[in-house]
Amino acid sequence: MEQMTLFDDREQTAPLASRLRPATLEEFAGQAHLLGKGRMLRQLIERDQISSMIFWGPPGVGKTTLAGIIASRTNADFINFSAVTSGIKEIKEVMNQAEKSRRMGIRTVLFVDEIHRFNKAQQDAFLPFVEKGSIVLIGATTENPSFEVNAALLSRCRVFVLKALGEEDIKKVLYHALKSSKGFGPQKVQITERQVEAIAAFANGDARTALNTLEMAVTNGEISPEGILVTDAGLEQCISKKSLLYDKNGEEHYNLISALHKSMRNSDPDAAIYWMCRMLEGGENPLYIARRLIRFASEDVGMADSHALSVAVAAYQACHFLGMPECDVHLTHAVTYLAMAPKSNALYMACEMCKEDVKKLRAEPVPLKLRNAPTKLMKDLEYGKGYEYAHDTEEKLTHMMCMPESLSQREYYHPTVQGEEKEIGERLKRIKEWKK
Repeated sequence: MEQMTLFDDREQTAPLASRLRPATLEEFAGQAHLLGKGRMLRQLIERDQISSMIFWGPPGVGKTTLAGIIASRTNADFINFSAVTSGIKEIKEVMNQAEKSRRMGIRTVLFVDEIHRFNKAQQDAFLPFVEKGSIVLIGATTENPSFEVNAALLSRCRVFVLKALGEEDIKKVLYHALKSSKGFGPQKVQITERQVEAIAAFANGDARTALNTLEMAVTNGEISPEGILVTDAGLEQCISKKSLLYDKNGEEHYNLISALHKSMRNSDPDAAIYWMCRMLEGGENPLYIARRLIRFASEDVGMADSHALSVAVAAYQACHFLGMPECDVHLTHAVTYLAMAPKSNALYMACEMCKEDVKKLRAEPVPLKLRNAPTKLMKDLEYGKGYEYAHDTEEKLTHMMCMPESLSQREYYHPTVQGEEKEIGERLKRIKEWKK
């Protein structure tokens, strides 16, 4: 039995974010696209007609809070389940109890926090009970459910996307915390609007981060008879290092590399440098970025500037030699060069078109004239017969067909008129005309 003391006041010792967790839809901040008047999710909650669903969004936007609001409004049995601490055994126990309740006409709503942490077998354990209606499953995840939730289970759930809170929403949460009796209302906190705005900007759409930062700033404020003064120096210590929203294995990893690629493709060096620095600040391996630049050099620049590949490879080598933090300038060099280089995706398109033919069409044998003949047997079988050596001609060209007969009319490489590729295209045109 837990011992109580005269000083035991859990309501006041709990973290600020926990004390101020909204209990009603009216108190809930943000997500107007889901919870505004007349919106579908709000109506489902108010009518207690929820079906299996998944809340997907970044940390601190209200996924668990929404589940708590549903729990307070529903007439069904509500079970809170954590993917961090539960396994197959616990799942089966809960499912069996839910099945018994269903037979008695009682619904069971099961909330699974961090559902992406369950493996395939654990997620499969839910499936038959969701299908039978034994449970209404509500999952919460920060990861893209398309990748982290089994397709069979996902197809039976409606996905609601929760967005990062805007700075105005965060500021409302902070001012509520400063006035509420559950927050800092009784303590007369003195804080400027500029300081509140700084906390809201630092939170990056995460209400929990905002409240935790406010709590740290107030705790370290200067105490006076008038109350608690939040100082700039104290606040700067709380937000000196911005925790960037970045997971090297999660969706944001792919979002940022996509932003980098598309900024370079759009010849926007400033945006490209920004997204690259975001990745480095988030802890990304510089060699990963350098590898992506090497791919970009051929996929999006290609023959329009063949030096781009050399620059990208050199940047990779520089990152390998120096590492962080010194190699950031080499990546900036390569990113800027690639952004400013003329663009051509002709090599990429040629490769993709050819791969499609290789997959779909029969594997044509190599024509005899193109085969090597290192042995007498191969020569007797006419390997290499009819081969024409281009260096023996004045033009360094022959009329020999190198494509299989069935593909003689296929053309994969179509040069653009960008950069150096314009001249290459003109040369290719002259070669084809000569061969005709």
